Amino acid sequence: MSYNHYIMNILKSLPLSPMDESSSTGPILLLTQLSRLVNRRSTPELLGQTLKELAVLSYLRDYEETTQQALQDGLCIDANYCVLLLNELEADDLLERRRDPTDRRRHIVSMTEQGRKALHQAEQAQQSLEDVILGDLSQKERTTLAHLLRKAIDGQSTGIARGIKQ
Repeated sequence: MSYNHYIMNILKSLPLSPMDESSSTGPILLLTQLSRLVNRRSTPELLGQTLKELAVLSYLRDYEETTQQALQDGLCIDANYCVLLLNELEADDLLERRRDPTDRRRHIVSMTEQGRKALHQAEQAQQSLEDVILGDLSQKERTTLAHLLRKAIDGQSTGIARGIKQ
């Protein structure tokens, strides 16, 4: 399994100087900068897998069995990239795909026991990274941040369901 920062569109250089609280930088740009920092530090060597693979396994833990289409939509990834990602995870015996018995055109995706173990190890590594990156935030602030991010993401999902263009 190879990992290429350029394929993932992750910038290698990122200014990490402290920001002025009165900066006019908006939350989207701040989220982008934080995302790049997390992506840069979330190496396969640390996690035992890529961050995208971790996202797939985390999704499968939360939804147990899901269709390939729902996984693709839930992770906001391209259909072709989703197939490539699932191929790698399936080759590593971290998940399995099978035809939906009610609709043979669909695939049902589920995590294997080996996938659960890999997810657990990756999440432990992710937690230590989270402690470093969010170390200046209190536990209450981290909970609030997670809540606000989920609310923003859920709002997009609701908008898509209502037919609002992305």
